[in-house]
Amino acid sequence: MQSLRDVISETVSRGGVIWHFNFSELTVLKVAARVARELSVPIVMGLSEGEREFVGVYEAVALVRAYRAQGVRIYLNADHTRSFEKIKEAVDAGFDAVIFDGAGLPLEENIRETKRVVEYVRIVNPRVIVEGELGYIGTASQVLKKIPKGVQKTTVKDVVRFAKETGVDMFAPAVGNVHGMMASGHEPALDIPLIKKIKAALRQAQGKQIPLVLHGASGNSDTDIRAAIKAGISVIHINTELRRAWREKLEESLKAMPDEVAPYKLLVAGEKIIYDFIKDKIEK
Repeated sequence: MQSLRDVISETVSRGGVIWHFNFSELTVLKVAARVARELSVPIVMGLSEGEREFVGVYEAVALVRAYRAQGVRIYLNADHTRSFEKIKEAVDAGFDAVIFDGAGLPLEENIRETKRVVEYVRIVNPRVIVEGELGYIGTASQVLKKIPKGVQKTTVKDVVRFAKETGVDMFAPAVGNVHGMMASGHEPALDIPLIKKIKAALRQAQGKQIPLVLHGASGNSDTDIRAAIKAGISVIHINTELRRAWREKLEESLKAMPDEVAPYKLLVAGEKIIYDFIKDKIEK
């Protein structure tokens, strides 16, 4: 099966997009694999540090590899990792990609620590993709009442320096996106011109295309998402929308079956809404 690096390279060359969904229990992973198989598309499943602690690092790798053994093009990403030790743990376990999230650090420190991660991965397993972040979009994958404090867009100048000095394979800019989704239903508009400028600046400075990743896409309009893909986004992350759908269906199941104690009977009700959600995102 193709490596994730090759899959992303092909996606970038044709101007397409790969969808990335987080999971912390079997329902989302199982349904996402089903959609990937039915639509014959690659898909990336992500685990944040907290999600990895719950699922298990090696357990997650084993689960994803089991689906790959069935021909499903499914890959595993160590999402939002904030320490070198946790990066090392994911790489050693067999993740396909890692994200060092130094967005909350001063620029110099972010560059230094991201470069350290890149150098380690190049030596240990150069097939693993390393993604870096710049700019601040908050940290919580939750339904939010207000925009996270300190949200700040990425500047083109800093992006060029960051990419050159770190050598990252993919880059996640802050372009109006925020982690989580607004309870009001009104997400900040994505800065499409900024995406275009970052894409062009990286191509000119690096002499090649560096895939851009959109984090915090939960709640963004289909119009904004399509425009972002056209502007140069190659990977899109969704988490909070899935979490909310999962919880709502679980609450419905608990109310509808107050005497039921079998977890699989309570959780199965969420499969259809998750299936429809993931399939709809990929097909639009």
